[in-house]
Amino acid sequence: MSTAMQSEAFNEGWQVMDLAEVREKFKGNPVEYLEVLNVPALSCGLYKLAAGSKDMQAPHDEDEVYFVLEGKARMRLQNEEREVRPGMLLYVGASMEHSFFEIEEDMLLLVFFSA
Repeated sequence: MSTAMQSEAFNEGWQVMDLAEVREKFKGNPVEYLEVLNVPALSCGLYKLAAGSKDMQAPHDEDEVYFVLEGKARMRLQNEEREVRPGMLLYVGASMEHSFFEIEEDMLLLVFFSA
């Protein structure tokens, strides 16, 4: 976990994060990920994909859940494709190939990884 997020921890059992404050830490790159939580069984972060950018993800070793906060794109999961938009919750099992493409509007996703 980043030093900035550690300093916001109130104790070892819980933490509070303001996503608006986290968003301010993006550097302006077309594709960025900011981890906001990392504990033994779970990690979480914000994933930003600018309109027209290319998602270069490789399969992960953990199960993953995306919550789409903003934007519009398509997601490819193995051989299936579907549109994604705000309010959608997307589950991707460990080791499954997946990526966002045809990113029409800047995407902001809350991402959870679980062992």
